Amino acid sequence: MTLLDRRAALIAAAGLAALPSFSAAQITPTDEIIDLWPGPPPGSTDARIIRKIDDQSKDPAKPDRWITGIERPILVVRRPARPNGAAMLVVPGGGYGFLSYDNEGTSQAAWLNARGITAFILLYRLPGEGWKQRQDVPLQDAQRAMRIIRAQAVQFAVSKDRIGVLGFSAGGHLAGSLATRHGEKVYDSVDAADRETARPDLAALIYPVVSLDAPFTHGGSRDMLLGEGADTQVRRSRSVELRVDAATPPLFLVHASDDGLVPPANSIALFQAMEAAKRPVALHIFEDGGHGFGVRLPKEMQAAVWPELLTTFAAKHGLIPA
Repeated sequence: MTLLDRRAALIAAAGLAALPSFSAAQITPTDEIIDLWPGPPPGSTDARIIRKIDDQSKDPAKPDRWITGIERPILVVRRPARPNGAAMLVVPGGGYGFLSYDNEGTSQAAWLNARGITAFILLYRLPGEGWKQRQDVPLQDAQRAMRIIRAQAVQFAVSKDRIGVLGFSAGGHLAGSLATRHGEKVYDSVDAADRETARPDLAALIYPVVSLDAPFTHGGSRDMLLGEGADTQVRRSRSVELRVDAATPPLFLVHASDDGLVPPANSIALFQAMEAAKRPVALHIFEDGGHGFGVRLPKEMQAAVWPELLTTFAAKHGLIPA
């Protein structure tokens, strides 16, 4: 079974209970972490949620960890040696059923840090793990994360008006939801940080799930977020392309035409919605790359250039120095 096949199988199913336990809040003991909530997160129940990890890699030097059991949502902070004042909230994917922590988290933080950008990897709660209002749980964490970064901007040496979001696959859906629904109230304020805006200054969505209602939707992500059998109104209300408005920040979109899991029609629909709203947008569809490629593609594959293209886009829109 290929890695893509395994990813698709896990996205489509919730049968992750047999993964080995991993109970510490940190992924490694030296991680700098920030708790998102001062107490129990919104929607807490009596569900027993245990942190678990499954390393897909056979090379200990290059881990590829998938994480479930997010009872305590956190930010993992990765600081650059020479910060330039920009920050990026990094949102791993996994079909809302797990988090692809290394491929779509730590490896992204590494190239962002190399460009002077402070990275905040979001370990957000998974909706099917026993939360009330499951469909709002990931967005609650994403909004709260943006507000915390802004509230503590001085401590992190970042500028409040230069904070973006970078999301992958279902994490791209969450990043897109944050970009289009940043002002929607999905939880009650808990402290002074919630006075900050949750609007990202730029959003980059890489092979994103976008629509939860169109024929090209990724059904596994939809059902893991909303539950099976969600009605049309609920599906449409969580479809990113239908939520674009004048307050949507600049969007950068990447897809591969040979993506066998999340069709590029998702990115195309969002591009068209941004154009109709006259909002800044860039769309790159590459001939090859498949799904879940992160930044680990060999250089001869076309999609490998996307971080450079995003760097140019971010400079044009003021997130990083030109």
